[in-house]
Amino acid sequence: MRFLNIKLPVVLSLAAVTALSACGGFGRPSELECMERVMYFESNRSSRDGMVAVGTVVMNRATSGDYPRSVCGVVSQKGQFAPGVMTKKMNPKSAPLIREAAVSVMRGERHPMVQQAKFFHTAGYRAGYNNMHYVLVTGGNAFYERRRPELVTQPVPPQPIEGITGRR
Repeated sequence: MRFLNIKLPVVLSLAAVTALSACGGFGRPSELECMERVMYFESNRSSRDGMVAVGTVVMNRATSGDYPRSVCGVVSQKGQFAPGVMTKKMNPKSAPLIREAAVSVMRGERHPMVQQAKFFHTAGYRAGYNNMHYVLVTGGNAFYERRRPELVTQPVPPQPIEGITGRR
C-alpha cells in the first residue's frame, strides 16, 4: 500500500483542490461566475440596467432550446460574446455591483424591456440587416429580436433608457 507513504500536507492539498474544483474555484466556473463574466465584459459595467439586460439575453438563450441549456454553455459559445469573456482577468473593484446584478438575474430578475430578445450589439454599431427588431438600448448596447423582415416594426435602435431595474 504505497499511498500510506504520502505525507499529510500533500493529501490535504489534493483534498482542497478537489473541493475547490467542485464549487468553481478551479476547473469549470459556476453558472454565477459565467453570468458575472458576461456582464463584466459585455455591459462595460456602465449601468445595472445594462448588466441585467445582458443577463436577460443569456437566460433567454439558455431557455430557448436553440442554444446550450446552461449559462456557461451560452456564454462560452465561440464567437457569440466578447473575445476572452471566459479567460480575461476582471477588475475586482467591479465585483460587488456585478455580483449583485448576476445573483439577481440567476434568481429570476429580467429586464422587462428585453422581452424575448436573444441578441445585442454595441449601441453605436449599425448593421445592414433587415431582420433586426430593436427593443431596448441600455448600458451601451442595443438589444434586438430577429424577425422576418415584414414583422420588424422597430428597425432602428430606440433612445437609450436607464433606471428601469432596481436593487432588490
